[in-house]
Amino acid sequence: MISETELKYLLALQRTPNLGDISIKKILSRVGSAKAIYLEKKSTLAKIEGIGTFRLEQLNWRDQLLEAEKELNFIQKNNINCLYFQDVHYPDKLKHCIDGPVLLFSKGNIDLKGKKIISVVGTRQATVYGKVFCETLIDELAPLNPVIVSGLAYGIDIYAHKAALKNNLQTVACLAHSFTQIYPKEHKKYAKSIEANGGFFTESWSADAIERNNFLKRNRIIAGLSEATVVIESGARGGSLNTAEIALSYNREVFAVPGRVTDSQSRGCINLIKNHKAHTLTEAVDIIYELNWKLETEKKPVQTQLFVDLDDDEKKIYDFLKDREKELLDIIAIECGFPVFRVATLLVTMELKGVIRSLPGKQFQLA
Repeated sequence: MISETELKYLLALQRTPNLGDISIKKILSRVGSAKAIYLEKKSTLAKIEGIGTFRLEQLNWRDQLLEAEKELNFIQKNNINCLYFQDVHYPDKLKHCIDGPVLLFSKGNIDLKGKKIISVVGTRQATVYGKVFCETLIDELAPLNPVIVSGLAYGIDIYAHKAALKNNLQTVACLAHSFTQIYPKEHKKYAKSIEANGGFFTESWSADAIERNNFLKRNRIIAGLSEATVVIESGARGGSLNTAEIALSYNREVFAVPGRVTDSQSRGCINLIKNHKAHTLTEAVDIIYELNWKLETEKKPVQTQLFVDLDDDEKKIYDFLKDREKELLDIIAIECGFPVFRVATLLVTMELKGVIRSLPGKQFQLA
């Protein structure tokens, strides 16, 4: 944890025009601490590669420290957590993003250590198809206990948060504004539930206005927190595509739901797939196996006397696999007469029960 004094100087740095997160990290790596920067000569700082005198011209410690003290008071009065990018509590995946926030403010009960994390984004003008797909996807992923990250916007974002809450999953809302408000106002009614089952991240200060550019900056946090970004619906242009491009720049996986070629809300997803920027996503199992997700706890094989815990469909799959060393998901679906998405869900449930185990390449065998 950083000291109160160091936090004040970091806030002052953050409030300096022309100094972004990348520049501040460069200076910190050379000087060591924000307070040490205050004691250093500007001429020395200007010699740091990529900084120069221009970026330091507006470094006015007196004014910026006054601003920092006001913000520090707000942070302390409102029990806001401040995560420094070199701190152990700072999100692991975001640490690897060169332009990740030097300081990240959080509220709630967020626990990302060792968790499976995906970001789910999409158009604000979501169709019924997009809404149902979003809810079904998170329902099917629920047994693996992922953290669902999104931006609290209308459409796909809020559907993702609500689906996570319904399944008692952690959900993290990344805000483009401070904790003094919730935008859009209609989503304020979800704030307490999100805070209790995850929480909020922002890099905005209490006095920051709601501006379009802040939403674009916020997208790098959404992309950086997770191992994959899922785009469910998007027009040919939009914030979701911006998030996907940022995820790609971080070497993270991107998934896109194809939709119908005649739907304007599917155009962005289709272009991502067509340009080989995203995996085609048609069912939860695409994410599970592309990311090589496993169940969080290993279960002991189910004994014969416990087979009463399997429903009829699960027994049918069990009986089929009993005569096979291993088998592909698609073959199981064909031979058992179930749709692939149904088999994918059944197999996850059966793995939870310890009946089967998954193998690379979408193959399964009895445990």
